[in-house]
Amino acid sequence: MKKFLTLMIVLAAIAAMPAHAGIKFGVKGGLNSTSLNIDYANLNSKSGIGWFVGPTLKLSFPLGPVNIGADGAVFYDERCTKAEFENVESSIKQKSVLIPLNLRLNVSVLKVLGAYVATGPQLGFNVGTKDFDLGSLSSVKEHFQLKKAHFSWNVGAGVILLNHLEVGVAYNIGISRTGELKDVGGELIQDSPRQKSWVISAAYYF
Repeated sequence: MKKFLTLMIVLAAIAAMPAHAGIKFGVKGGLNSTSLNIDYANLNSKSGIGWFVGPTLKLSFPLGPVNIGADGAVFYDERCTKAEFENVESSIKQKSVLIPLNLRLNVSVLKVLGAYVATGPQLGFNVGTKDFDLGSLSSVKEHFQLKKAHFSWNVGAGVILLNHLEVGVAYNIGISRTGELKDVGGELIQDSPRQKSWVISAAYYF
């Protein structure tokens, strides 16, 4: 009986949440600076600049001046990493569809100025070129191949203006392998390069 009552209370609380929750749709975009931890012989990796944009949704539950909630989005994302080999610089451009899901804590003052912190997982699907040649001579070329999907984690914070505009910064930490590095003969050299990105974003919620 106690278990049944506990279950009913939990279900009632979950059912009551949407009635008090705030749901907002918006558009979000920004820039990213991405590095890839390639470490092989004379092959060096440098950060590159990319961009992203897409629709977003925010869900919040008011608790006085503090709100807890979540946000999710679907982004078209382009990331670029520079690779230098034998004094020749090449670009690894990754085009993906990203699906981030974050838990949020929001604090606001009279709905004019606020701040938030957010963290959560992000799943990405490669929709662009997956094979890249690095180097200038066929005898020393290295081949980098992107994975079809990649998993990462976001940690971020920002400010909220007039309850509609959000400007934030986040650090995206690669968890799964981004790709594989192979030599000209197809021999695997490095199978665990992971991306790390700093992200600056702006979102407007209607």
